[in-house]
Amino acid sequence: MAKPVTILDVAALAGVSKSAASLALRGTGYVNEAKRRAVLDAAAELGYRPNAAARALGARRSGIVGLILDDLRNPWFVPAVEGLSDGLHSAGLRPLLGDWRLEGAPLVERFLELRVEGIVLVGTLDGAEAALTGIAAPVVQVGSPQAQAPGAAVVTNDDAEGARRVVRHLAALGHRRVAHLGAPGTAVGDARRVGFEDESRRLGLEHRTVGAGLTEEAGYRAGRALLAETDRPTAVFAVNDMAALGVLSAAGDLGLSVPADVSLAGYDDTPTARLRAVGLTSVDNASGEAGRVAAQLLADQIAGAAGAGVAVLLAPELKARSSTAPPPAAR
Repeated sequence: MAKPVTILDVAALAGVSKSAASLALRGTGYVNEAKRRAVLDAAAELGYRPNAAARALGARRSGIVGLILDDLRNPWFVPAVEGLSDGLHSAGLRPLLGDWRLEGAPLVERFLELRVEGIVLVGTLDGAEAALTGIAAPVVQVGSPQAQAPGAAVVTNDDAEGARRVVRHLAALGHRRVAHLGAPGTAVGDARRVGFEDESRRLGLEHRTVGAGLTEEAGYRAGRALLAETDRPTAVFAVNDMAALGVLSAAGDLGLSVPADVSLAGYDDTPTARLRAVGLTSVDNASGEAGRVAAQLLADQIAGAAGAGVAVLLAPELKARSSTAPPPAAR
């Protein structure tokens, strides 16, 4: 295996000192044009790549932010990470992505070893509290109503209000018998369940909540059992778009049409929900905006401004599409 090229090799070929080579490569300090050109030519000839970790140690800054996603497969994270990346790049910071589902607690330690300047948690990370206790880097959590790290800033949407808006939409269409596929034991699932149940009671709807989960498979299993019942609901509100897609598949397997036989709504307004072929009524929880706000909060903390412990609640917006319609009796 070839020996890695070092800055000493570059300095030797250019005929300058190590410090002069370092200054020339960083573009800082004074190095005359002849020496600077000799260093750049030597670096190009040798294929030299600066050691980012060593440079961060010298500068006492890495410019890196660790992004830890609850589950990389969740499509809600696409606009959230896009908003985060845009905001971080604008602040001169670079995101480094990690998947909690695959790596778990060691991911936090790995990021700290890389001298990240801050950490962004995206979603609710199962069992993350212990790993996040006592870390010195600022933390911002996106898409979870509760902070999992002491002093973390939180940016999320009003999940309970979003669920209430779905119930009001279904009631306005004429639905009187509705069901919710929830995700018990999760922060977002609990908040959306509360909103669904409170608004259903207020409007006098016959309602019930069925435990499911946040995945398509969980939505399929719970949805198939629910829709196979003789007295099935006329509308189903799933805890997120992934679970709603599972219900959509279950309805098709049972020979039911959405929305002719049963109306269906989800939550998160993922790119899949917006496809014309799917047309899923969903709640836009401003995930892109949440990412941008979180990036700014973190950048402010890194720069020494206030921001720790701040909670930002973004207003949700219902996006009504073709998957919801008046119940069969009303038509």
